[in-house]
Amino acid sequence: MLKGKKAVIFDMDGSLVDSMWIWPEVDRVYMDKYHLTAPETFHKDIEGKSYTETAQYFVDTFDGLGQTVEQVMKEWRDMTIRLYATKVFPKPGVMEFLEEMKRQGVKLGIATSNNREIAQAALTARNLGKYFDSVRTSCEVSAGKPAPDVYLKVAEDLKVDPRECLVFEDVPNGILAGKAAGMEVCAVDDEFSRPIEEEKKRLADYFIRDFYDIMNQTFEECGSFH
Repeated sequence: MLKGKKAVIFDMDGSLVDSMWIWPEVDRVYMDKYHLTAPETFHKDIEGKSYTETAQYFVDTFDGLGQTVEQVMKEWRDMTIRLYATKVFPKPGVMEFLEEMKRQGVKLGIATSNNREIAQAALTARNLGKYFDSVRTSCEVSAGKPAPDVYLKVAEDLKVDPRECLVFEDVPNGILAGKAAGMEVCAVDDEFSRPIEEEKKRLADYFIRDFYDIMNQTFEECGSFH
């Protein structure tokens, strides 16, 4: 999995940290407040979208919301920063894996669809920021996932060829973004994407239950699906 790789790039939510549970709760509270009813395609519609793109989706989809994109983002941000700072923790085995990558001289980056303030709150609370040479959000590039832009931007920051990068992702649109960037992708198990696990395995080059899967084996034993 890591043979020939000079950089590892993480999606944040559901891949680096256990945080996917936050967003359904934020959506529920927000929709209840404004008496909104989500369309049947809601979760698929917003999968992989940047924080800004998701706010735009709300403004476009829910007639009568009466808020600007900026107002939607601020309300979400105020609700979520405290949760990220106090109730979000690294995925099992992540800390050991990051230490090992640093020991081996592998560059580390984050390519997240989240808001930068929220991402920074999560990284600071768990002292994760020190490991990463680049942290980029989809709001800082032209298009969110499944477009490859944010992954390519991190690779550019790290000064590493995309073909020499390994990506960790937990949802199909993120996997597609990494693949579109020309990178190999390892899908990460997460409770909230477990119903689509087979799709994740089909799209990705590798799959792990947690980062102990890598730490407890030689990297060669982690195996490819192809």
